[in-house]
Amino acid sequence: MSETRLGRPELPKRFYKAVAVVGAGDGFTLELDGRSLKTPSRRALAVPRQPIAEAIAAEWDAQGTHIDPGTMPVTRLANTIVDGIVDNPRPILDEVGLYIETDMLFYRAGEPERLVERQRLEWDPVLTWAHEMLGHRFELTEGVMHVAQPSEALEAYRMRIAGLSDAFMVGAFQQIVSLTGSALLGLAVLEGRLSSQEAWRLAHLDEDWNIEQWGADEEARALREIRWHDMQAAMVMLTPAT
Repeated sequence: MSETRLGRPELPKRFYKAVAVVGAGDGFTLELDGRSLKTPSRRALAVPRQPIAEAIAAEWDAQGTHIDPGTMPVTRLANTIVDGIVDNPRPILDEVGLYIETDMLFYRAGEPERLVERQRLEWDPVLTWAHEMLGHRFELTEGVMHVAQPSEALEAYRMRIAGLSDAFMVGAFQQIVSLTGSALLGLAVLEGRLSSQEAWRLAHLDEDWNIEQWGADEEARALREIRWHDMQAAMVMLTPAT
């Protein structure tokens, strides 16, 4: 890929006219002018559910004179899943299982009191839900010093996600956990306890508090917007078949 004079990669020109979703076995593939759309590893971009395929097709169809991967979060995530997760989702679940040891919801502010109270009111219901579901409580602490979690609680969480076998759901789950910084928020979204909007708000509670006190940084706002699109891409992967 060539570069501009500013050193940034030049976007490739759009080389196709028509984008089509094609049924393939028990899933769907995509075609550009009748040719199979490939992943970076040259695999066919095959997905298990039509809403996913349609979302990818919409991203490709929306491209203008050039193809900008930055505007295609569903395609990027689908590529990652097909190339890196479909063959063996287990390592991704193991990775998510490590997040629970240092979940964001366990680490609380000691002050100011209004932030302490906001965290309690907003985050504690998720912990209560997790306790009822898993049968074990997690430990909370003030500050950022590591707090060891009960092994029974960790194991209960890992057992809860162990049966997840759909690679596209696994990939979406991992992305939600990574974006929110919380294995519990990710699980709450996966199991329908929270919407993506609710989880996103809870994940940014501290950041939003700081914005209220000091104002928003434009660069941080732009990055958060990009990450929100990635969150929505993950939700597409969780969409059931129509």
